[in-house]
Amino acid sequence: MVIEDMEGNKMEEKKMITITLENGAKEDVELLLSFKFNDNNKEYVIYTKNETDANGNVTIYVSNVTRVGEEITLNTVSDDNEWSRIKDLLRELSKNE
Repeated sequence: MVIEDMEGNKMEEKKMITITLENGAKEDVELLLSFKFNDNNKEYVIYTKNETDANGNVTIYVSNVTRVGEEITLNTVSDDNEWSRIKDLLRELSKNE
């Protein structure tokens, strides 16, 4: 779905997802990007809670996705090589914006 801002510029509607934290609490977050690296067959999501730091930068979160049947689990990306690839992808995407 496409919406327009107050100046009539077209914008994509935000996609919200609900995540369940380890303590069972549910939290709505904005999904920014989901992707899969074909060579390692791993899926990832990038999302935000729209929090900002002291400099006004929006904090983003990256998780590895594990699927077991209908259940989806978000995991920490702890491998340095995975992190490097994800950062490279984000840098490349930011050049095209």
